[in-house]
Amino acid sequence: MPSKPQIPAEIEDYRDARWCREATRSVDSVADAERFIEQVGFAACLTDSRRPGPSLYVAVCGRRDAVLPRHVQKDPETSLTWTLKDQLVRRGKLYYGKLARGKAMFIAPRIVPYFYTIWGVRRSEERQRLSANARAVLKVLRKEWEMASSDLRKESGITDRATFTRAIDELQAAMIVVPSEAVYLPKFTYLWTLGIGRFPDALLKRGNRDTALREIARCFLSGAGVTIPGELARVTGLSRPEAGRGNRALVTEGFATSPATGFYQLAVPPTQQLHSA
Repeated sequence: MPSKPQIPAEIEDYRDARWCREATRSVDSVADAERFIEQVGFAACLTDSRRPGPSLYVAVCGRRDAVLPRHVQKDPETSLTWTLKDQLVRRGKLYYGKLARGKAMFIAPRIVPYFYTIWGVRRSEERQRLSANARAVLKVLRKEWEMASSDLRKESGITDRATFTRAIDELQAAMIVVPSEAVYLPKFTYLWTLGIGRFPDALLKRGNRDTALREIARCFLSGAGVTIPGELARVTGLSRPEAGRGNRALVTEGFATSPATGFYQLAVPPTQQLHSA
């Protein structure tokens, strides 16, 4: 089997700076977290160094080799990441949800329209693209606007917890429903609401798909410096052909170059950008 392409050391240094994988740039407050996600455009919540792309957990750790411990309940870095996630969800300045392939991700408002163009489900498409259970949950939320999981499960008539969770995940992946708050007393639950209430301009209509692919690719390459085959697809949940379309559009524009098939790098060398930052 061919060996996995290696990221050059200077590109890892560039990513350390851009993705807050250094102790001097680590995230330790909700304001830091918001700045970090605004800078990178989109980031996973609790992935570690074994997954590609920017991650809030890795930024909290402030090191590129961060790995989630086996017993996360007693780990202070995991606990801080979880606390920041709850605060970010409550503040509502950033989009958060389980998107393609169940990836829990934060998205900066400027990037939300591009993700919605790719994955969003229009109201006119709901009957064809959403399951009956997802539509039942959505019908209740459109009436009540915000509701806790247990109440929403009861009102929608979905008594099975696993079935309800699948319906909620389906609505999150369609960028229709988002969590609005995590409540811990008297017992843990999420409050759910309609995404359009928090991001009305971004979620009212979809744009051009090719433009969205290009801008998602631009956002990732700006922070990554270089992408290797399949990396953009793994980070975002895009198919590899569509990730390639986005990257090739950047080459056509002159924003990136492609030294080999599947490899893309910034036209202005990342090391030069890092030194001038």
